[in-house]
Amino acid sequence: MLLKRIIPCLLIKDGGLIKTTKFKESTYVGDPINAVKILSEKESDEILILDIEATKKKKINYELLSNIFGECFVPITYGGGISTLDQAKKIINLGAEKICIQQEAFKNKNFISELSKKFGSQSVVLSIDIKKNIFGKYKFWNYLNNEYYKIDNIYKFIAESIELGIGEILINDVDRDGTLKGSNKELIKEFGKNINIPTIFCGGINSISDIKSSFDAGAKAISAGSFFVFYGPKKAVLISYPSEEIKEILNEK
Repeated sequence: MLLKRIIPCLLIKDGGLIKTTKFKESTYVGDPINAVKILSEKESDEILILDIEATKKKKINYELLSNIFGECFVPITYGGGISTLDQAKKIINLGAEKICIQQEAFKNKNFISELSKKFGSQSVVLSIDIKKNIFGKYKFWNYLNNEYYKIDNIYKFIAESIELGIGEILINDVDRDGTLKGSNKELIKEFGKNINIPTIFCGGINSISDIKSSFDAGAKAISAGSFFVFYGPKKAVLISYPSEEIKEILNEK
């Protein structure tokens, strides 16, 4: 396993692979099974699958996940609609290495402990969506309600979640999502110094040099969607992933 990880993030909606911009507009870009197959063949460090409709519809597409996992030969993390131990167990049994939670963690912190005790903290990822408010302060964003969570101290919440058994944090930068404007180095530096467990930063990545500068800012894992899905100024759909040579350069000390 590489010290620094580069993780494709694939969004699913109604069974299709989509891309969003700032968590708003969504564009259909193809078949998630084919995308996972290509990324697996290119030996991605990991693959992150997020079903953005599963929580709202209170339904997990297990058949689709089974087909996706069947084409994947690298570690895969799934998030979307997980609210019970039985659901998590079924997803793990289908082939996921880790499960990613958000809504249920904010509603019921005991769920974190239950998952951690059952599957181990290394298998439980907390996804948090970060967005600056009108005062320029980072706050947790609730994509279901399009409003901020009423949590004043976000770092205290993260620390409590870690104590309860979260083994990894996924930070989604809402304002950079799908923009290809480059990652937010300020956010990476701020959250990097306040979180002492593996953390994945996602949002805005637009180039190999941007990934490298994100690592230089302190990130140990970078996730991206548009960068691995689109190609060229007209955003033609082309699933790609950095070569082994590039990954070696990124991990040079």
